[in-house]
Amino acid sequence: MFTKRRWLSAAVGLASLLPSPSGADAATARAVIDAYANIALAAYDDSLAAARSLGQAVDTLVAKPSDATLDAARKAWLAARVPYMQTEAFRFGNKLVDAWEGRVNAWPLDEGLIDYVDTRYGTGSDSNKLYAANVIANKRLVVAGKTVDASRITKKLLSSTLHEADKIEANVATGYHAIEFLLWGQDLNGTGAGAGKRPATDFDTRACTNGNCDRRGAYLKTATALLVDDLTEMVAKWTDKGAARKVLLAKSDNEGLIAIFTGLGSLSYGELAGERMKLGLLLNDPEEEHDCFSDNTHNSHYFDVLGIENVYLGRYKRTDGTTVQGPSVSDLVKAKSGEADERVRKALADTLVKFGDLKRRAESIEAYDQMIGEGNKEGNAVVEAGISALIAQTKEFERAIAALGLQSVKFEGSDSLDNPASGATGKR
Repeated sequence: MFTKRRWLSAAVGLASLLPSPSGADAATARAVIDAYANIALAAYDDSLAAARSLGQAVDTLVAKPSDATLDAARKAWLAARVPYMQTEAFRFGNKLVDAWEGRVNAWPLDEGLIDYVDTRYGTGSDSNKLYAANVIANKRLVVAGKTVDASRITKKLLSSTLHEADKIEANVATGYHAIEFLLWGQDLNGTGAGAGKRPATDFDTRACTNGNCDRRGAYLKTATALLVDDLTEMVAKWTDKGAARKVLLAKSDNEGLIAIFTGLGSLSYGELAGERMKLGLLLNDPEEEHDCFSDNTHNSHYFDVLGIENVYLGRYKRTDGTTVQGPSVSDLVKAKSGEADERVRKALADTLVKFGDLKRRAESIEAYDQMIGEGNKEGNAVVEAGISALIAQTKEFERAIAALGLQSVKFEGSDSLDNPASGATGKR
């Protein structure tokens, strides 16, 4: 699927903090913040384990390419998205996480940077010199005016030289979506049924289709190994001595709670309701979906929503079926205002229902990119219902914040929601 560039001017601010509570309230707030860090660690640890399983499936695909091994690798990628998407609620309130996130989940991407594309994609872009560079087919590239030796596809080449090359965010060379593109190929179906249809022979050096099968396999293995490296780094940041946990625990109680709510509200409103959903609905553009090559967007959205609920309720169900839980912001809100907590819980439950509806529709009737198509009243309505539920739960987060006496918690915004008349623009 071809992708476009999107930009968003948004701010996440923390200011005007009240004095920290004392006594029992302080101990409770501290316990909530600690439990939040424990849930982050568990979710990232599950994401790492799933990425390692994906790496094994990719190795098998490249060694023995077949329809069966390609299908197994795709299933491993889909499984890897389940725990990872539940971590996104930790992004916006934690600068270390947000700075790192672009390495693993940046989107949309100009996939012509990576591999061959359909002729409808075009051969160039006024805004991106690497729009159709095709590193898999070319052993020499010009990046930032300098000739780069790309004869060996290495971690350094992908992460340091190509990823966001020329300071263009569309030059996504690493992460889940680069891997997704290599496993599925472009989705050329528009609002018709079907995802990408890359053949397994694209990795078969003895019966190669579309050329450069050895380099394509090398790119896929290298990008997957980088994903494992990046998730290993993030797991370490949430351990007892990890940087993300240290930064969080060094905050005052109010600052820590503001970090938690900033993540919840920003993912709910600006990122998910706005840039990942409303933008595509405004444009009726099937290219504006998160997991665009695999048609897995419904699951990514659903598990984002579940991750938001996890953080508010202070619990996370691990991949192995066990549950990590502890004192929650819900407990703190309930102690101050039972009504405010009940309203948040009800809003969260309603959002999960709406996204369950979206998920079931995608699995039984039509994919997400079809739902947002022009003239699809039923599909549009299902997506709009999800957006409305996210906006409603964000308003309830604001009530909860007020109940706790936290002031000036600012959520990430979205032009798609805040100023749609200006033209739908956004970020990644």
